[in-house]
Amino acid sequence: MFGISPLGWLHTLGSLPAIPAALYMLIRHGRIVPASLAGGIYFVAMLIGALSVFLVTHQPVGYVIGGATLALLLVGYGIRYRAGSGAARYVQTICLTLTVFLLMVPTVSETLRRVPDGHPLVTDLHSPLLLGAQGVLLLTLIVGLGGQILYLRSQRQRSRTRTD
Repeated sequence: MFGISPLGWLHTLGSLPAIPAALYMLIRHGRIVPASLAGGIYFVAMLIGALSVFLVTHQPVGYVIGGATLALLLVGYGIRYRAGSGAARYVQTICLTLTVFLLMVPTVSETLRRVPDGHPLVTDLHSPLLLGAQGVLLLTLIVGLGGQILYLRSQRQRSRTRTD
């Protein structure tokens, strides 16, 4: 079904929970929150996806996306910060938001290239539909990261005025 191998299904189904977990956290908190249940689900699903992509990809770009996702995920979850330590929070937010983007680019691309089964919406990597969808993802990343940075900056300024 959909031309996916059993290992491909493991990759797809293993990483699939990351999407609703990311959406929930982005809507509720405005960012990926590692120290939450959804953050734990996101980490495990992204780890499964990032590691298993090396077994299923047939394109060099898949290795790049998998490696970048893994590196950003480990940096984002590895950073610990204290109250007032703004730089770490910025780095964590940026790294984890980039992992969401790196999850969604191949997800959208593969979905458009496989659905509906037997007659996919996109058959060419230069399809206007695929390029448009990727453009929307990039625009969403730029606007979303900008909003997150502004929000973090405003939070930091509010905490400074409370302590002064």
